[in-house]
Amino acid sequence: MFTIGEFARHGRVSVRMLRHYDATGLLRPAHVDPATGYRHYTAAQLARLNRVVALKDLGLTLQQVGEILDEKVTPEGLRAMLRLRKAELTAAMTAAADRLVQVEARLRAIESEGHMPENDVVIKSVPAVRVAELTAVAASFAPEDIGPVVAPLYDELFRRLDEAGIRPTGPGVAHYEDAPEGDGRIRVHAAVQVSAPLRGGALRITDLPPVDLAATIVHRGSMDTVLPTAQTLARWIDTHGYRSTGYPREINLECPENHDDWVTELQTPVARD
Repeated sequence: MFTIGEFARHGRVSVRMLRHYDATGLLRPAHVDPATGYRHYTAAQLARLNRVVALKDLGLTLQQVGEILDEKVTPEGLRAMLRLRKAELTAAMTAAADRLVQVEARLRAIESEGHMPENDVVIKSVPAVRVAELTAVAASFAPEDIGPVVAPLYDELFRRLDEAGIRPTGPGVAHYEDAPEGDGRIRVHAAVQVSAPLRGGALRITDLPPVDLAATIVHRGSMDTVLPTAQTLARWIDTHGYRSTGYPREINLECPENHDDWVTELQTPVARD
């Protein structure tokens, strides 16, 4: 038999953890000296320890681990538990990857401070355009809040366009406004240019008004990484004596399957100070 210290060393766990497994009934010592209270384990118990650690590392609770090891969970129940845990881990990985993208975008925004590429920004007027659109509300104007709202809107928009037999005649136009509740939320409009008549139905067809003066810049890459480009435009507006008068429109010039190859024009309405 092994002492608790020896068993911990062979099992690559801590003595404290073995004591906890004992207290919860998950892994009892093979023998406890009645005089000293010293715990002793057998080599055969390493198999159960390995299973405890493996199942615990999957994120299962100690109660679930005990039920599995004591065969209180059917094979179907175990598969369901593991499928659920897989889904949770996948969602966590996706969320972590999204956060990493935003951290990298913030880093690029910091690195671009002080750089003012004059030839990247163009002042122009934007004509009125007819669009079909769907709307929803996002928690804020942050990319991590906008993306999960606008992407499903466009999927549904193109589905409805196809059902209605309406073909887009130009690029997508995402535009934004403050939600009427005034609580910081943003009303998101996912739109695409069409030549359909103004009418009701499953789609809202509307004419976006012209913009007399807009400061524009082209962003290349996923909209998850738009922050440095947007802040470059904001600094240009401030430096050149303009002020922003609203949220930018996002014109989807090129939208291939790989989002890193997207080309989007930001059009911020401006006025002279």
